[in-house]
Amino acid sequence: MTEQPHPTPECAETASTADVVPFRDAVRAWFLISLQTFGGPAGQIAVMQRTLVDERRWIGQRRFLHALSYCTLLPGPEAQQLAIYVGWLLNGVRGGLVAGTLFVLPGMLALLALSALYVGAGDTTLATALFAGLAPAVLAIVAQAVVRVAGRALGHPALVALAVAAFLALAAFGLPFPVVVVAAAVIGWTLGRWAPATMRVATGHGGSDDRPPPLIPDDALHREAPSRSHAATVLAVGVLAWGLPLAVVAALTGRHSVFTQQGLFFSGAALVTFGGAYAVLAYVAQKAVEMYGWLSPGELHVP
Repeated sequence: MTEQPHPTPECAETASTADVVPFRDAVRAWFLISLQTFGGPAGQIAVMQRTLVDERRWIGQRRFLHALSYCTLLPGPEAQQLAIYVGWLLNGVRGGLVAGTLFVLPGMLALLALSALYVGAGDTTLATALFAGLAPAVLAIVAQAVVRVAGRALGHPALVALAVAAFLALAAFGLPFPVVVVAAAVIGWTLGRWAPATMRVATGHGGSDDRPPPLIPDDALHREAPSRSHAATVLAVGVLAWGLPLAVVAALTGRHSVFTQQGLFFSGAALVTFGGAYAVLAYVAQKAVEMYGWLSPGELHVP
């Protein structure tokens, strides 16, 4: 891959209005990323870390982690939101749309193929063995991805201890996710205030000082003045991207069809499921099985 020129911070600040990288290169990169995003959000984030931060150097490590933390607080899938944000930084609104669409499209097609296989041969030994073999492989991918991302995000023993405490609070004590996040934010603010050395970002193997600077530096933050017209444009594009496919499905299949019901259900789920994709799974499992009857409990746990 040929080396690309690195813009000044002033150029990076205008990422929302100008292409930081050629749009064709960005589309190709997002397509290749989409083909590797196995293992849920942990695996998806690890792939973006390797491709965008380590290899292509399109975004800095600290900014990538800050964006990840912010996306985790938003309702909906944090990995796709992170992809949309980075796509917007690189190529504006069209970059965000392409990144978000390509991020889920190959997975959707693969899921359709696996669903057809399960429906057509779900009771056969071959299908049972296939799905049983996928479970440990997916767990291994998730574990490897968590270790990889954690090695970059946790640069001090205090942060490692905070991550372990948060895991125990969720897994062992069953504390609500918002409580854990707020407590972690307060502790993080306290550490940053009184012990700023704990907030350093891990450099990983080989360090980062000998690498070329990223196209979007960590210190090139947004300083563009707020604009009502820009906010209205972003809102209009978002509403169209969400509402237009749902309206087409309702027009083709009817307002009371299962496809329209699923579209409305997942639209609502995207607004209330804080905590990322793993929190979405619990909410969807409850509603899809108990309320709508789309799946049985056994079918829901097929990997």
